[in-house]
Amino acid sequence: MTDMYAPPGDPADERRMVAAHRRAATRLGVTLTGPAAWGWNGRTLGRRGRHGEYGDCWLRLDSAPVGRRPDTLWEGASAAWAALPGVPQPRLYTVDESRADRMLYHAELAAYLSSEVCFGVPVLRDPLDLPDSWWASLRASLATISAASTDRPTLRREWLDRAFPRFLGLPAPRHVEFTTAHGDLHWSNLTRQGPMLLDWEAYGTAPRGYDAALLLAYSLLVPQTAARVRAELGHLLDTPAGHIARLTAAAELLDNASRGDHPELVPHLRDMAAEAGASVAMTAAP
Repeated sequence: MTDMYAPPGDPADERRMVAAHRRAATRLGVTLTGPAAWGWNGRTLGRRGRHGEYGDCWLRLDSAPVGRRPDTLWEGASAAWAALPGVPQPRLYTVDESRADRMLYHAELAAYLSSEVCFGVPVLRDPLDLPDSWWASLRASLATISAASTDRPTLRREWLDRAFPRFLGLPAPRHVEFTTAHGDLHWSNLTRQGPMLLDWEAYGTAPRGYDAALLLAYSLLVPQTAARVRAELGHLLDTPAGHIARLTAAAELLDNASRGDHPELVPHLRDMAAEAGASVAMTAAP
């Protein structure tokens, strides 16, 4: 359970997060044993630890200014743990929230997973050779998630209405079926064994097939793995709803790329969107 991201760019933020993480460990009775593992943009800090009751554990900390608590993000792991007992995910032991120096801190204490993630960052760059059983487990997890009920939003209809014209040059489809999704399915949120599904912050509703489409989008730099995703998750991707999901994933990652994230994906996302868009147009034709 490690990340390959850098600490926050501001050394003061790094010191603040490290100090808050240590305070949370003290309150929760955790002896920290592992190195710091920073999340995307240095936003979160996780470390392996040891707890007297739970044993090996993982303590993850996030922060936000007072008055700007990100309710949806901070409640995702708890909501998913309560709603999806049949889905392989790290056991969540407890949550700790605190306040210091006009900042809010949210810490989650979960089971430590010894299995490596499939890749250290979301965008896959090397081929993966995963057994049939791995894919069967992932399909079962996605089916269980999709069948769950939640009022948490991952993506809202209003976002689709804005993002499709801006990033795809297309109007958003008139009819979109929303189902429950993990919300951030990529290769550093899946373990090689199982797979376990990690980081449930974005858990909520999204267009049907969105998780599969997002995993495909993050695989586009490795054609053989992208082909495997399409083969194993074709029942979600190669349907009218799946075409909309692929357009949604492309729009979201193009939106991210406009802010500097993973620009190398842009031409591949445009190709994926063109293919899916043609399929949607054919489906909608009289």
